Amino acid sequence: QVQLVESGGGLVQPGGSLRLSCAASGSIFDITAMAWYRQPPGKERELVAQITGDGMTNYANSLQGRFTISRDNAKSTSYLQINSLKPEDTAVYYCNFRLRQRRWGAVYDYWGRGTQVTVSS
Repeated sequence: QVQLVESGGGLVQPGGSLRLSCAASGSIFDITAMAWYRQPPGKERELVAQITGDGMTNYANSLQGRFTISRDNAKSTSYLQINSLKPEDTAVYYCNFRLRQRRWGAVYDYWGRGTQVTVSS
């Protein structure tokens, strides 16, 4: 069974920075894509950023410039660096990995349980 665990969230003042991590454990052959989503209070979940296996990145248009996604394939881990945090960044941040457990297996999506980021003075 594959598990994704996020960490790094917390309470931060406006203008501050956070680095979120998402580590996968279990039987994994390869991770084709990693992504971060967020769900602000009372709103729907939205895509923040994606990164492919060869390092190509994609960001939500409104979030480019302050968010940086990266990955460490050896550690099956993704990172989301968030700078110049704003109160509107307050949300639960979820990671999503698209992966295969076997060489010829199907690709499935896995989700973490989320980590709370609160931006407030």
